Formats: sequence, C-alpha cells, structure tokens
Amino acid sequence: MLYGPKYGQHKQDEGGADDDFLCPGVRRIHGAFYGSETWILRMRYGGFIRDLNQAFRMQRSEERRGGPGTSFLYHMSGRNAFICHTKSLAPTRKRRPVPSFVSVVPSPWYHSCLESVRFCSRIHANSHRRWSTHPMKRPSIGSNSLIFIRKQILCALVLLFLLVSIIPADARQRPDTVAEDLTSKSLDELMGIEVDTVYGASRFEQKITQAPASVSIITADDIRYYGYRTLADILAGVRDFYVSNDRNYSYIGSRGFSRPGDYNTRFLLMIDGHRLNDSIYEQAAIGTDFPLDVDLIDRVEVIRGASSSLYGTNAFLGVIQVLTKKGRQVSGVEMSGEAGTQHTFKGRMTYGRRFEGPNTEILLSATKYRSKGSRELFYPEFNSPDTGFGTVRGADGEAHGNVFLNLSHGFLNLQGAFVSREKDIPTAAWGTVFNQAGTKSIDDRGYADLRFDRTFDNGLGVLARLYYDHYRYDGEYVFPYLLNKDQAIGQSWGGEIKVTKVLFDRHRLVAGAEYTDYFRQDQLNWDENPRVEYLDDQRSTYQWAAYLQDEIRLLPGLILNLGVRFDHYGTFGDTTNPRLALIYAFQETTHVKLLYGESFRAPSVYELYYSDGNVTSKANPELQPEKIASYEFILEHDFPGQVKFTGSLFQNTIRNLIALQTDPADGLLVFRNVDKVETAGIGLEFEKRWSGGIRGRIAYTYQESENKLDGTVPVASPRHLAKMHVQIPFLNERLALSLEEQCVDSRRTIGGTDAAPYFLTNVTLLAKGWISGLEGSVSVYNVFDKRYEDPASQEHVQNTITRDGREFRFKLTYRF
Repeated sequence: MLYGPKYGQHKQDEGGADDDFLCPGVRRIHGAFYGSETWILRMRYGGFIRDLNQAFRMQRSEERRGGPGTSFLYHMSGRNAFICHTKSLAPTRKRRPVPSFVSVVPSPWYHSCLESVRFCSRIHANSHRRWSTHPMKRPSIGSNSLIFIRKQILCALVLLFLLVSIIPADARQRPDTVAEDLTSKSLDELMGIEVDTVYGASRFEQKITQAPASVSIITADDIRYYGYRTLADILAGVRDFYVSNDRNYSYIGSRGFSRPGDYNTRFLLMIDGHRLNDSIYEQAAIGTDFPLDVDLIDRVEVIRGASSSLYGTNAFLGVIQVLTKKGRQVSGVEMSGEAGTQHTFKGRMTYGRRFEGPNTEILLSATKYRSKGSRELFYPEFNSPDTGFGTVRGADGEAHGNVFLNLSHGFLNLQGAFVSREKDIPTAAWGTVFNQAGTKSIDDRGYADLRFDRTFDNGLGVLARLYYDHYRYDGEYVFPYLLNKDQAIGQSWGGEIKVTKVLFDRHRLVAGAEYTDYFRQDQLNWDENPRVEYLDDQRSTYQWAAYLQDEIRLLPGLILNLGVRFDHYGTFGDTTNPRLALIYAFQETTHVKLLYGESFRAPSVYELYYSDGNVTSKANPELQPEKIASYEFILEHDFPGQVKFTGSLFQNTIRNLIALQTDPADGLLVFRNVDKVETAGIGLEFEKRWSGGIRGRIAYTYQESENKLDGTVPVASPRHLAKMHVQIPFLNERLALSLEEQCVDSRRTIGGTDAAPYFLTNVTLLAKGWISGLEGSVSVYNVFDKRYEDPASQEHVQNTITRDGREFRFKLTYRF
C-alpha cells in the first residue's frame, strides 16, 4: 500500500488494488519533460517506475505497437511518488532536493487513479527554469501590458511636470548658477542642513557623493512616517529593489535578478557591521525573522553592486547595513503597542540611557508579536471537494519574540540579539497536505559581538571584534499519516581586525583581516512515529580573509578608489576580488562615478554536502563559487531649490550560477555551476524638499535580464520598477501624512506564465506632540485592496502566491 505523498518515504505492496491508493488524485497535469513531444498517458495504481526515462521508454514502446498508452505510477528510485504530487520538491533549504516534473490540479478523484492526463512539455536541461512549457522569451504586448504601459507613460509625464515645476524659472534660465553661499547662514540654519553620509561603502564614514557605490539611506524618521513594519517593507520602497513573499519568507530582488526561494543568499545583511547570513544556508532574514525590531533602527544603508572586495561572500548584488540607535536616543523608557488586521498584535519595551562620566550607554529592548494571518486563502490549483475547494483556513499564523542589547563603555561595545519565529505554512509546499494545520517552520538566530573601536591621536583607527553566531531551523511537515521533520544547526565564532590611516594627505588606507571557525554545521531529516532517519550530516569548516583599500585624491575633486580582498575557504579554496572606482566632482553640486567590481558567493554547506545516501540526490564537494562582474556609471546632481537627482547605468555579468541538475550518468540530482546571466539597466531618482517640511521622492528603474545559455528571461525579473514617496506635515508637524506608491512590472514564473504587474499604495498618518511623550499612527497598506501575486518557487504547486489585501495598523508609542 502506498501511504503519504512524501518526498522521503513511500511504501507499496506489489499488486495492490486500486482502492488501496490513499493519495489525492489528479485530473490534469501540466508538466515539463525532456523533448518537445506531447504525451497522452493513462495513469492508474500499480508497479514501480524507477525513473522518468523508463516511463518514456514504456510510452514509446506502446506507441510503436499501436497501443493506447502506458498505465503507470511514477515512483522515483523507490522513494518518491509524484502521481499525487505537484511540480517539484525542488532544492530548497527546508527540503531534500527531489526531481520535480509536474504541476497538479486536484480533482474529486480519490481512491482510484484511472485518469487521462496530458503532459505538455519542453525543458532545457541546462537551465534552472525546468518547469516552463515553452522558452521564457519576453511575452508579446497584450491588452494588460498595454494598459500597464499607458499608466507608466502617464506617470512619467506627471513626474516630468512635477520636476519642471519644482525648479525655479530663473534656475532653468541660468544653468551656471553657483552653489548657495553658506557663509551667510546663521548657526541654526547651518545645523538644519543635512549632509548624507554612509559607513558601509568603504568601512569608514564618508559623504555619499564620495562613496564608491550607489547608496540609498533610509532613516528612523522614514520608518516612522511611512509605517514600515519589517526590513522587507523598508527595502520594498528602495530604488532598484523589489520584494516578494511566499507566505513563509520574504525575498529580495534587485536590478533584474531574483531567484524565488533563494533565501537572499546574494545579499550581505549586517547589523552594526556584524554579519547576519547564517552558516548553513547563507540566508539573509528580512521579514519577521530579522532579529531587530525596526523601531530600534537608526538608519539602513543600502549599498548596490559588487562589494566582495571589502566583505567577501554574499556581498554579491549588494550590502544591507543596519545601524542601531544608541541609548541616548531613547533616554528613558519607551513602550510601544500595535494592533492590526488579521488579529495582529505587537508589544515592545525599550530602556535606553547615557550615563555621566565615562562614555557609557545602554540600550535594552524586547519585542513580542503574534498574528493569526489571513483567515482564508484561496488557491485554484486545489479547487476540488477533496481539498476544501481550494480554500485554506486558519493556517497562516505567525509568532515571534526578540531581545536586543547594546552596551558601550569607552572604546568597548558589547552587542547581542536573539529572535525566535514560528510560521505556519498555508501553501501546501513540498507536497504537504493542503488545508491541514501543522506544517510550519521555526527559526532561531542570535549573536554576540564584542568590539573595540578607537581612533588614536595620530589618526590611526583600530577596530577589533570577537563574535559568536547561532542559527537553528526546525521544520515540521504534515503528510498523510506521516509527520516529517527537518533540523539544521549552525554555530560559529570568529574575529576581525581593521585599521584605517590617512597618509601624505592623499591616501586613506583601510586594511583588515578576518577569521571564522564554523565549528558546527549539522543537517538532519527524519520521520516521526516510527522514527526513520534519512539525513544526519555533521560538519565543520573555516574561512579567513585579508583586504586592502586605498582612497587616493589624485586632484582636487578627483578620487581614485582601489580595493582588493583575498579569501580562503576550507571547502573550495581561494578567491580574489577587486574593486575600482573613479569619482569626480565637477562642482559642489555635481558628482560622476565610474565603478567596476567583482564579487563571489561561496557555495553553502547545504549545496556542497546535502545527500540522501545517493537515493535521489548526491553531494558535490567540487562546487565553485558564483562570480559577478559589475560595471556602473553614476551621476549625482543637486539642483537649486533642494532638488537632488541620482541616475545610474549598470551592467552585471553573472557566471557559475549554482543550479540543480540531474546527472545523466546515474539519474541523481546534484548542484552544479551551470548558468550565466546578464542584466543591464538604468535607474533614476529625484528627491525634493519644500519649505514647511514637505518632502517627495520618485524613482524609476528599467532593466533587462537574459540567461546567456538559452536566451530566456530569468524567472521573477520585472522590466520596469517605479516608486514614489511623499511626506506632508500639518499643524507645525504635529500631524504628518505619508504616501508610498510601488509599481512592479510583470514577472515570469517557473511555470511559464506571468505574475501580473501591480500598483500598490500605502498611507500612514502620524500624530505627535499633542500629549507629552505620546506618539500615535494609523497605517493603511494596499489602500485599494489590489490583488497581486509573486512568482512561486519550485516547491509549490502554484505558479504564483497571492499577497495580502488591504491591511490596517494602529500604533501607540509612549516615552517617559
């Protein structure tokens, strides 16, 4: 008897009867197989089919004899039955990599499996888009796309009108207008002038206009005024960025590149310089599993482009540096409470203080969050009586808690954070039972960081740090008559030393070295009751690196930035990555940057060593790092009237992309370096400040991406992105209305369809100063209740995952 459509364990008695089959059935299956033939197969219960090639050989044999077709149950390597599965138990960090080949639409059929199914197919053996029924070329412009393009043109015209209108007439007529004379300003006026700086671009603080990167800064005020709830919300509003969600985790896309389900491994995420990407899957957590409450963020630095010359692995497409608040910025006790739709509640208590005498500060905070999630979710792929007509209820809940400590004394700083998050998974991912509670993921992550940071009287800056990191994942998956569990534990410690020094008034040097010991990297998978183990892999490894950067002032206004980093890994060996930047200031208001950089992403322990005993997958310890070469031209200009413009042209060439393939020699799944992707585009942004505190920002990105191996468009790569932000204060800034607009073009899905383009509007009204110490806000997300979807990753039946509709949030914060 076959029980449980589970990736890991299926049992079957030879010659069993049809009514012994206990899995939900299918009426129609759309899949992708090798070749371009169309297969008509009749499926019923019975027999082992050891691999897909055998199934095809049986079908061809029947057709040559003029037979009606082959009756079979596909059962891979005796361990994986897909007749009641969906398209792939793909190589995700939470599940064993298993071959996927079909997309299933369930039907009322339950106890028998006699159905006619149509398999339509084309698959590219060397492409990660294995489930498309046709090559993913750019779609022809249909009616929806035409409407979308018309809206974009209209928006562009409106924005152009606003741009022209905000530049004074005399400024437009006199292009040689000089910069404003600051010597005539009073002290109060000078204090009000904002000079944007960034730390993460060069590992020392510098003006954004002199940084060797395209940089965006999101401040604590932006987080409050726009009602951002998570780091994912913050990044969704940044130029060139877009964020997706599969109702479990949030994923970053940038400049035309995003792989659904890749867990943000190509972005380096840091808190105050401490690396957060875990040591098992290299995930950068940006949702509610991020270990810091967003109310504790002082600012976020988004640094685009290849940055491995300073940071090593994961700094592939960019670096996200989160800088936290100090105790003096709280100066007492702060309590915050939130309530919102989906029975969402959140509470936070923070204590911060700066003590007299030595430079001693403390910030201590704790947060608790709980939400029931969407009450009902509808997935048409499961629209049958046996699966509740596609409606899942009460399986989208979430809860998390985090604590944060930041203690400094003199030149020493001790920082630590911990978060534990539990999330129900309502999408029936990995072939789990639809509309049944119990499938969930649990993430625990934390760190401790001790840092010494001092600049001596001779100008020598020294930073030394010791750190410890902990990560644990527990997954529970409900299959018919079976509960399967995943577990991963990563622990590491390390150290870093960095020195900075200005030499000869022309050179600013940054040099450093790092060492990390990943002393525990465990991966386990087993069934409960009875316990059957499929994976128990325990490893350890190490990594060390050295880097050097020199900022050279060649001429007044001309800066040459040179950097290089050497990394050695105990897994694949050595890699060297350079960066070059030429920055020229034509005048105080105009800066031009020419950038070139190379970066790498080291293969994760999961990709290198995951194996289920060579039953369906095998390890590949010969994997090499992914590589990227990045070119960028940046123009930054300040117009009269407090108008800032940033424009960039960029091109990225990514090679050795790691993808899952089937080895034709043995039919086993294995990670290999196969793909090559090129992206190119342009990003534009205008920011305007008016008198009275009104602020506005508009941004637009056009990007093209292509897989060079087959000429197809990568999955989840939109061509157009547009963002708009407006803050309008009232009543002496005691009230402020903030509007955010996000526009994302259509994106290709793994199944070959398109996730439709969408416009998303968020509004927040913030009130402060009415009662001493009290601040309140009301936020409405997705104001127009727009239905929109994100491309799904391969472990889902669905091609797209529906996002939330209109949501409300009420928030009160009291300081005393």
